[in-house]
Amino acid sequence: MVGWLASSKAGHDKDKVYVIIKEEPEYVYLADGKARTQGNPKKKNRKHIQIIKEKSDDILREKLIRGEKVYNEEIRKIIGGYVCQRQM
Repeated sequence: MVGWLASSKAGHDKDKVYVIIKEEPEYVYLADGKARTQGNPKKKNRKHIQIIKEKSDDILREKLIRGEKVYNEEIRKIIGGYVCQRQM
């Protein structure tokens, strides 16, 4: 699921869109590139997220899987592109 877009289903951030940057058996780590940066991701229970798109971006996904540096601008661009499509 690393690199996929997800929406929060519960909590004060309900309906906010994130990129999954790391996963554990019970939790995922989410970043939006603004309040939740790649260096300070949000830890969220898997039950509290909804996958909204299978992949965000192949290049970003590969960088996350390989452990390469991902910039917050890249994360914001992916989320912004999805939000613009959704509003049309």
